[in-house]
Amino acid sequence: MPLLGGIRPPIAILLCLLLAVAATTVLTISLTGRHDVPQATRDSESAIAADAASSLRTSVEAEADALRHATRTYKPAKNAAPSAVVRALLATRPTARGAGLFDPRTGHQSAAGGETLSLVGVDVVAQDHDSHGGDIPARLTRSDGGTPRLLFFSRIKLPDAAKGAAASRRRTWLLVVSEPVSLPPVHGEGRTVRLIDVDGNVLNTGAAGTTAPTAADRALAETAADTAHRGPRTTDTSGSLLGERAAGRRTLAGWAPVVPTGHADATRDLGLTVLTSRQVASSTAGAGHVRFAAVAAAVLVLIALLVTAVLTLTLQRPLLRLHLSATRLVRGAHNVPGADAEEDDLTRPVPLPRFGEPARIGRALESIRRQLTDQAGPARVPSRRRLGSRSVLAVCAVLIAAWALPMLFLINRAQAATSIPAVVVADQQARTQAAADRVRQSLDQRYTDLTALTRTLAGRSPDKDRSPMQRVLDDHPQYRSLYVLDRAGAILERVGAEPLRTITHTPTGSGITTVNTSGRIPSIAAYAQIPPATPGAVAKAHDPVVLFGEIDVRALDRTLSRPSLGNVWLTDQRHRVLAANVGFRAFQTLPDHRLTRLAVQTEGAAGTAGASKSAVLDADAAPIGKQSVASAAPLALSGPAAGLDWRVVSARPAASLRLTAYQVQWRTMLAGLLALSAGVACLGWLHIVAVRPLRALATLAERLAGGDRRTVLYPVNHDETGSVTRSLELLRQALAATARPSGPGARLPVPSATRETAPRS
Repeated sequence: MPLLGGIRPPIAILLCLLLAVAATTVLTISLTGRHDVPQATRDSESAIAADAASSLRTSVEAEADALRHATRTYKPAKNAAPSAVVRALLATRPTARGAGLFDPRTGHQSAAGGETLSLVGVDVVAQDHDSHGGDIPARLTRSDGGTPRLLFFSRIKLPDAAKGAAASRRRTWLLVVSEPVSLPPVHGEGRTVRLIDVDGNVLNTGAAGTTAPTAADRALAETAADTAHRGPRTTDTSGSLLGERAAGRRTLAGWAPVVPTGHADATRDLGLTVLTSRQVASSTAGAGHVRFAAVAAAVLVLIALLVTAVLTLTLQRPLLRLHLSATRLVRGAHNVPGADAEEDDLTRPVPLPRFGEPARIGRALESIRRQLTDQAGPARVPSRRRLGSRSVLAVCAVLIAAWALPMLFLINRAQAATSIPAVVVADQQARTQAAADRVRQSLDQRYTDLTALTRTLAGRSPDKDRSPMQRVLDDHPQYRSLYVLDRAGAILERVGAEPLRTITHTPTGSGITTVNTSGRIPSIAAYAQIPPATPGAVAKAHDPVVLFGEIDVRALDRTLSRPSLGNVWLTDQRHRVLAANVGFRAFQTLPDHRLTRLAVQTEGAAGTAGASKSAVLDADAAPIGKQSVASAAPLALSGPAAGLDWRVVSARPAASLRLTAYQVQWRTMLAGLLALSAGVACLGWLHIVAVRPLRALATLAERLAGGDRRTVLYPVNHDETGSVTRSLELLRQALAATARPSGPGARLPVPSATRETAPRS
């Protein structure tokens, strides 16, 4: 018999696969939830640290852009001294602690203001040379008192004093401004945030609410710094660490490096890492799944042994016996010389199997043996068929499905209301608040840019000089268009795309607003009043009054998007969608009424922005998923966006959380799917290579035993079934050669329906 054919390989492989599934069930399910802090909680802390690092990175880049804009638009007096220039520029930056004006060719400092600059480890000449005329990245240093400082660099062109007051030649200087390192905002009760440098030193920023780091904090900071700098630092790099355990609680920390956007080289890296930490409950909630995994695996092992025994006893062993019996009859019928006397003795009856097609073939062989020995005539083929080998396969399939289907659909189903711990819900709320902070930060920055531009436009005629507006549009791709309105609301001049505004009045004051209420794209704009050229002058009807900057909604979409936060929407005061990190229609309502109800709950008393809320949304026919963790947070408590009454709403599918309950559910389903796939594959294989040919062979054997001597039996399969087919063909030839009359029906013509060859399988 061939090694890879026949009836034995499918049965053996089915047994091996089911045993492998049982072992997989034990290994995967029993090892789930063995950690004392769930992986979902660790992932949330890592994401919160990444959000804080992103906020700090945006703040640093905004400060650097603001300094470059201030130096680019600064117009010094002809005879202004370098010290006066430094004092004037310091006045525009209230957070600056000190500044200095340097010659980028020699590094000589010509003027200073505020506290003394500490340039330890900073080479001004090398900084200017390495930037190749482009923007110089910020650097981290420490003041003389050991306080961390951020150094911002910007080039400024001033009249060359060596040429006299009337000289037109301008000289490039390097302005260096020192500012304190501020902590990024984080949310969540009991959570602390620290900044650490490349050596793991905790930077004491002097922010309110921070405490001196303990020895454990310093050890955790050193580990975080080492981990953060071990591999490539990107904007998406983050991780979590576990600290000391005490009184049933454990320190959980998240870390993320502050990496400049679009710059992966180490020369532009600040070397800062954000470290967040808090105390969480320590437990091993998944230890109880070990017993379930052991019981489930034991049941599957019993089913595998039972299925193997059934298939062996009802199919494999009877077929092998038929192969031996048919071979013995052929030797006896053809008088093979040298054969053992017992093997070719036609007088010995054929052992009859008790069930299915093997029993039919055995009875046919016994009838043929009797015909060869002149003991009887052709046998009568029974008209009624009993249960066959397909029933055996069906029973085996039912046994496997009885284990696999409950594992796949019923057992270990996670319920959101009980499976999601409160700390994960609180983390979703904290991250939603962080998303609201990012949106507010982005809108505030757009407002600041526009306010600075209005000072440049004061006294200018926009229709004659569009260069300041075009420069801002080029430097800030977050805008889709900039335009100036007169008192009647007409556009005097614009740069960029065609405005989307449908609200044409001229507002008073400055701030953030929406300039359309319908259409394909929501349009959010920052606006600021343009001061008159002469203080106190009354603007004429066609004088520029208000500068508008329409914000590209795609920029807000990217601001809302953060890894593992789920679907996030920015809604207006009527809870209509203005921006989202998923596809949406302009001004549509939230995709689930429960999200709208959650957003309504965040509304506070009159004159307040309200408070953030979170909830677990259980199974329902909702577009956001069957089970979700949702949260809503007001956009801003202060600033230009404070009066908008906008909300940031998020919803994350609970199944995406790496919680113990959901991990056990997926691994239970995987075990059921593997067992079901193994059963279907192997039983289907067995049906194709054994059961179907066996059914055809049983029919042909009964016809031969019933007197059909004309149908030639062609062996198709090179296995046990093919061997029996070859033996029956030799027996047919022996019966046809003898042509003995054995009964009244022996010489009747064979019906046309029986004149066919053996079917090919």
